[in-house]
Amino acid sequence: MTQDLQGRHALVTGAARGIGAAIARMLVQQGARVTLLGRRRETLAALAAELPGEHGFVVADVAVEAQVQEAFAQARAARGPVTILVNNAGQAHSAPFVKTSLALWQQMLDVNLTGTFVCTQAALPDMLGAGGGRIVNIASTAAQKGYAYVSAYVAAKHGVLGLTRSLALELARKGITVNAVCPGYTETDILRESIANVVAKTGRTEAQARAEFAAGNPQQRIVQPEEVADAVRWLCGEGASSITGQAISVSGGEVM
Repeated sequence: MTQDLQGRHALVTGAARGIGAAIARMLVQQGARVTLLGRRRETLAALAAELPGEHGFVVADVAVEAQVQEAFAQARAARGPVTILVNNAGQAHSAPFVKTSLALWQQMLDVNLTGTFVCTQAALPDMLGAGGGRIVNIASTAAQKGYAYVSAYVAAKHGVLGLTRSLALELARKGITVNAVCPGYTETDILRESIANVVAKTGRTEAQARAEFAAGNPQQRIVQPEEVADAVRWLCGEGASSITGQAISVSGGEVM
């Protein structure tokens, strides 16, 4: 791989595990200086120590503006202006709509949508000052279609896609692109928790539950985190300078 992100400072939220960790590794391979942002200090520290080069981590809850501002200030002081932002932090919880509490609804909005808003506001001054940048929001196929029993999550992810499209137009003449990557069911902790939930509630085996999740993908498989990361890598590179406001579905053809 060429290192076309050499010298760029990339901040990845929700970076400790899964898709976020895969994205961080991919951007490091491309030459970026990476800051990992998340809530679990020990996990972040372990990943940062594994990455070769000048990388680090900051601890924050993306839904808490004061924590995010402090984290970005620390990242900026250590590695320079943030010119690549990957909003990956997210949570998914299921419940029938009539049993979706206001607390659950608000939690899904806070983490998935407000967190993207707060982190983007924190990063934009650096990008505007640098005359360019890349913002990649990890949405979901739940930003592109509906799914039963996860209405709060789906609503939040649709909001992320709407924010992506609006901000792309607002920043189109500023050298900043804003795109969404929309994975289908991906091999992450969120998927494993969903499978465990199906097993607990239905009595199906883990293999049967996993097959049900894979069935929605026309390729009949679960997406791997590295496949999502590679889409992010492309969107962050110079070759994607004309790509903005798009929703790139990484779902084996589930959404097209």
